[in-house]
Amino acid sequence: MRVLLIVLDSVGIGALPDAGQYGDEGSNTLGNVAKAVGGLSLPVLEGMGLANIVEVSGLSPMESPLANYGKMAEAAPGKDTITGHWEMAGVIISEPFRTYPRGFPPALIDGFSRRIGRGVLGNVVASGTEIIDALGREHMATGKPIVYTSADSVFQVAAHEEVIPLEEQYGICQVARELLLGEDKVARVIARPFLGEPGAFVRTGNRRDYALEPERPTVLDALAEQGRTVISVGKIWDIFSGRGIAQAHKTLDNRHGIETILAVLAEGKGDLIFANLVDFDMLFGHRNNAQGYARALEEVDAGLGRVVRAMAADDILIITADHGCDPTFPGTDHTREYVPLLVYGPGLKAGVNLGTRPTFADIAATLADLLGIVYTGPGVSFSMEVR
Repeated sequence: MRVLLIVLDSVGIGALPDAGQYGDEGSNTLGNVAKAVGGLSLPVLEGMGLANIVEVSGLSPMESPLANYGKMAEAAPGKDTITGHWEMAGVIISEPFRTYPRGFPPALIDGFSRRIGRGVLGNVVASGTEIIDALGREHMATGKPIVYTSADSVFQVAAHEEVIPLEEQYGICQVARELLLGEDKVARVIARPFLGEPGAFVRTGNRRDYALEPERPTVLDALAEQGRTVISVGKIWDIFSGRGIAQAHKTLDNRHGIETILAVLAEGKGDLIFANLVDFDMLFGHRNNAQGYARALEEVDAGLGRVVRAMAADDILIITADHGCDPTFPGTDHTREYVPLLVYGPGLKAGVNLGTRPTFADIAATLADLLGIVYTGPGVSFSMEVR
């Protein structure tokens, strides 16, 4: 048996009961995107039962869905990438990671600047593409890296590869990672290299994430310790700092992610293939682009059809998300939402309503059951419901 876990990054399906505490009451990434574009066409996800979970304009509930379906609530506080992914791997954090909506404290930036031997530009909340357009020329003239954050718990460093070489950029991010602990604990430090000239800057594929390591063992650790092989696709390696992962495949975008998943499936290797498709969040949710979000959903739906056709008889596919990022909602932050849960396999039952799971950690418990390992973390397995 082999399990493929695909995270549709930010594809939330409706506000959680506590969403009002986060300013997210009324958010519904999938539902609001569908309404904004006059309906979606997602034949693969529709056939699996996506519209049996939540109302989606353009989709209909299935009398006999091909997959088992439900939704999951996030038990941990927060709504960021790491919190969601760690929880589905069995680590439920007790306190949200620090965010800096007004930029980082001067003392922290001063200490960072001293350590790297360069001044700093920015230190604001900003879109990555917009800030390099605004400060790229000054960066090239001064050699000062551009520091910025977002509504997420991130410290991002943008620098031109011909001004600050890549290895130095990565070293600068390592310094930030060492500083952003304790009271200033930030989930991720991200290197954001770019190239080009003023007015035509382009971010390169040399992004690198420096995430905190999970604070407790995950189901990925348990799988590795008990002889199972975990293969990651996309930013999963970064999110877990490589822990428990035997083989990692970086991806450029959703299309490359689908192609990579298909290549790994064709190799017939691995017990768990853990993939993240990030474009929904990175390119469209944070930029309030509902039309782009809709196109990305329809492109990935077609890709999922190819994945299903490539699956072996005993393969199992789990599709979910890590949080919401409603592009129709005020602001550009993630949104505190339920996430979908679709479980498909040629050898599984179909059409089972898995209900509302109280934690993403139910996935961790289920992975352990399906792959036959001992797991002592949180979550309740739904493996017997689908087999």
